Amino acid sequence: MSEKWGRVLIMKDFFRDLARLAIALAASILATSPGLAETPPKPPLILISIDGFRADYLNRGFSPNLSALAAGGVRAERMIPAFPSITFPNHYTLVTGLYPDHHGIVNNTFEDPKLPGVFKMASKEEAWWDEATPIWVSAERQGVATATMFWPGSDTVIHGVRPQHWELFNPAVSSDERVDKVLGWLDLPQAQRPRFLTLYFNLVDTNGHIFGPDSPQVGQAIAKTDAAIGRLIEGLKARGISADLIIVSDHGMAATAPERTIVLDDVIDVSAVHMVFDDAVSGVDIPNTPAGQAARAKLLAAHDHMTCWNRTDIPARFHYGANPRVPDVICAAEVGWLIETREGLAKRHFPLLGEHGYDNQDPRMGALFIANGPAFRKGVVVKPFPNVDVYPLMTRVLGLKAEPNDGNFAELEPILAR
Repeated sequence: MSEKWGRVLIMKDFFRDLARLAIALAASILATSPGLAETPPKPPLILISIDGFRADYLNRGFSPNLSALAAGGVRAERMIPAFPSITFPNHYTLVTGLYPDHHGIVNNTFEDPKLPGVFKMASKEEAWWDEATPIWVSAERQGVATATMFWPGSDTVIHGVRPQHWELFNPAVSSDERVDKVLGWLDLPQAQRPRFLTLYFNLVDTNGHIFGPDSPQVGQAIAKTDAAIGRLIEGLKARGISADLIIVSDHGMAATAPERTIVLDDVIDVSAVHMVFDDAVSGVDIPNTPAGQAARAKLLAAHDHMTCWNRTDIPARFHYGANPRVPDVICAAEVGWLIETREGLAKRHFPLLGEHGYDNQDPRMGALFIANGPAFRKGVVVKPFPNVDVYPLMTRVLGLKAEPNDGNFAELEPILAR
């Protein structure tokens, strides 16, 4: 071999060894620098509830941020709430994928033959909530940190677990303060930063009850809540966070009027029964007495603007009546009507000009559904679907093992981008 080629081979070996040294040095730096070696964090999933936001409110022109999210992501024509179409049952359905009959929160107020007292919206005892496992419990058990900026049940220990970060509901906390709390949690060090978060707004529902769904005050509430959503979007952008957002409501809203009220005292002897709850849907426990059974017969007869069933005879499409927490007789008002006792009317501080709880298939009860973010396709509109399907969708996005549920992931799988 010539001296020239010998020098060439030596130089090739030198550069090969130098390249290997550079690769080894880079690997060493990555191994000893966790910030460089870590996989980028997965996008957080933020579940946002706008209480009482009827699906068609999106078309009223008060919500540019929500409309932009819908246009650039997925929206449903409407989402079908669980029956009864009221707040606590549906919020628990959204995070468990179970109908109220199966998760046990059968109304905003109810009783349980095995438990003392009455469930109310402020009830924190685990026994009221533990017939189901909400998504934040599953997530925490599977190593995914969670945070809840208000959500029914999230301030209660359920199956021994509570979200890593949570807030006790306080209606005095402004919409902007709620958003800022969520953004603050996303500013935490990665080891403490939640990947599943909830955010709840109630102003649209409140104004809908007091002023009616077609009032200017509802438009103002929509605009104010939409501005808070815009604040969240800008906060995420400023932090370089590409989050997955699922924006829902629990139910819609229908116009009511004081003159459209069925007074139960005019139908039955209310002293012969036990009233558990009333309004759009009434629940009545019937004692096994002659007076009680006479009241049952009168309730089950035909009525204008009201239909009553024995618990065991409620139509199957409502998925309601098997849980022992459901009272003996359920009466459902025609949409726009209310069922009250005289005592209940006397306790009301203001006339209801809007109400929900009615037949969940009625479009006026239709709920909002928008999904936007890297997990979701763009520019998709889906047909109405039941809200039990949201839970399996969220577990898929988060990569969680789902609890048994009533949802059907196949219905929403096509909206995923991956």
